[in-house]
Amino acid sequence: MKKIFTLDSTLRDGAQAKGISFSLQDKLRIAAILDRLGVSYIEAGNPGSNPKDMQFFELIKQTPLKNARLTAFGSTRRKYIKPEEDQNLRALLAADTPAVTVFGKSWDIHVKEILCADLAENLAMISDTVAYLKAHGREVIYDAEHFFDGYRENPEYALATIAAAYNAGADCICLCDTNGGSFPDDVHKITKLVYSRFPVRIGIHAHDDGGMAVANSIMAVAAGATHVQGTLVGFGERCGNANLSAIIANLQLKKNCDCIPESELANLTTTVREVAEIANITLPSSMPYVGSSAFTHKGGMHVDGVIKNSRTFEHVPPSAVGNTRELLLSEVAGRSTILEKVKQIFPEIRKDSEEAARIVEMVKEMELKGYQFEGAEPSFELAVRRKLGREIKFFELEKLNVTDEQGLLSSGKTAYATVKVKVGDKSEITAAEGDGPVNAIDCALRKALEVFYPEIGEVRLTDYKVRVLDSRAATAATVRVIIESTDGHDYWTTVGVSVDIIAASTKALTDSLEYKLLKTHLARKAAEPTREAI
Repeated sequence: MKKIFTLDSTLRDGAQAKGISFSLQDKLRIAAILDRLGVSYIEAGNPGSNPKDMQFFELIKQTPLKNARLTAFGSTRRKYIKPEEDQNLRALLAADTPAVTVFGKSWDIHVKEILCADLAENLAMISDTVAYLKAHGREVIYDAEHFFDGYRENPEYALATIAAAYNAGADCICLCDTNGGSFPDDVHKITKLVYSRFPVRIGIHAHDDGGMAVANSIMAVAAGATHVQGTLVGFGERCGNANLSAIIANLQLKKNCDCIPESELANLTTTVREVAEIANITLPSSMPYVGSSAFTHKGGMHVDGVIKNSRTFEHVPPSAVGNTRELLLSEVAGRSTILEKVKQIFPEIRKDSEEAARIVEMVKEMELKGYQFEGAEPSFELAVRRKLGREIKFFELEKLNVTDEQGLLSSGKTAYATVKVKVGDKSEITAAEGDGPVNAIDCALRKALEVFYPEIGEVRLTDYKVRVLDSRAATAATVRVIIESTDGHDYWTTVGVSVDIIAASTKALTDSLEYKLLKTHLARKAAEPTREAI
């Protein structure tokens, strides 16, 4: 099995993505998550340019990493000064990490027009910096910035920059497709050439501006690279860095490579979603391996095939990366999909049973009213439980009153909701204000339910969609409301339908909260010791 050293740059290159801003605590949490996953290196920031990063390096010493090597990032020395005089290099050493990553220029246009230095001085900057850091006992990863672009325009000079780092003692030389525009065949050819000339660990750092960062990384490994850089969720500068979760899954499952501990591969989906939640981004559903749609099937032929033999429409088992199969309930799915979904909830129900027939009929009736369960399986599960009399009644919404104040002079919160919920033989009346009636209802509902169920405090809405089902009916039209929610670990979608948008929204909201409580209840029940174990 080929060992691949993975470097995650979520906390450095990933932090340069639009809309990403990590607090100090965010960085510490993500570092712990990545360390648990078992990546080889965590590139945690640039201590020379960011005081927050230096704070991070100080704080993380209190809880040292168990698996990964912490890495500080910086540039080669400034032109025409000695390494010991360079403030950024001193900051790199002060971070006191076992490994450092330094980048230097490989493209002559950058040396001449960006650094405004001569080509010989750039080579000295690379050599002096690597030698200086090695003399202070650091493992040095040298990032050859813009290497592939530089090689295409001036191969002799690009290779000379690599030689400067190699001869100075770099432990790893990482070839960077910084602009993200290289093609896989070029990456393979050029990486293979570098690998044949320099007997040192070769790495790849790809960006996704051409949509080929993962492919470029895989091709570099095929050419001899054993060090791969990226970000776990794929975000980063411009179009993002190479998606490290997809690279890990591809190499480990299909190319017999050792990227992370085998035991952690089944936690990949959960880990990616944890990092996305901390970064406050919605994970793309189409993300390979770990997205919610990665193993989702809708067409009747696909569903029939995957039920009979999963290999017909799935390239790997979902469980291999900790994901799950999802069969969408839709107008193209058919009876077999509905019954397969029911079996996932109640395995004992047979396809030819009276209960199955009732459920199929229920789905038809609800679809006639405007319900669509595609992507909203939690609402389907709750409806099935109600139909079969197997509902767990966590709460009842007894009363709801909403006031929406609109005015030119109004500002801030404009809507107010009062709810009365009943849990068992107890009731709770709560009021809340919000940005619009739906937000006010959501706040009031969760505020009331938290009195009985503290876990409701984990839930927040991530998306809200309204679709008018019959535009010819104008303001009397039926609307379908779809709400996506998360508790920081899982995402789920619920649906409500009514001619009243408030009623439809309330239905989707109550389903969302009820589903969270159902998940928690089932998880606790599964964790209870069995009578045999006792």
